[in-house]
Amino acid sequence: MATECIFCRIAKGKSPAEIEYEDPEVIGFWDIHPKAPVHILIIPKVHIESVEEIQESDFKILGKMFLAARSIAHKKQLTDDGFRLVINYGKNSGMAVEHLHLHLLGGKPLGNMA
Repeated sequence: MATECIFCRIAKGKSPAEIEYEDPEVIGFWDIHPKAPVHILIIPKVHIESVEEIQESDFKILGKMFLAARSIAHKKQLTDDGFRLVINYGKNSGMAVEHLHLHLLGGKPLGNMA
């Protein structure tokens, strides 16, 4: 594993973030460059660099990320109008931090991605 990334530091409480959700394995915090009124990043507290690094042993934590997203979406009242979940991989996708993260976006019409 490379040096500790900014998301690892946030997960350990070593760097500031506006935390929206936390449990023993997953943390959700507000994106500092939001693309929607609600833009929260949900990450595993353990470092998984990207989709390419996911192991079968990570399935439980991946499920917890989606359950956290659902919980936050309900809390932010996004379920009636809808929301988007996005996982980017690689620099062509816009992935800026090499730590697996799930974007939860909502609070406005997000349009078609095609």
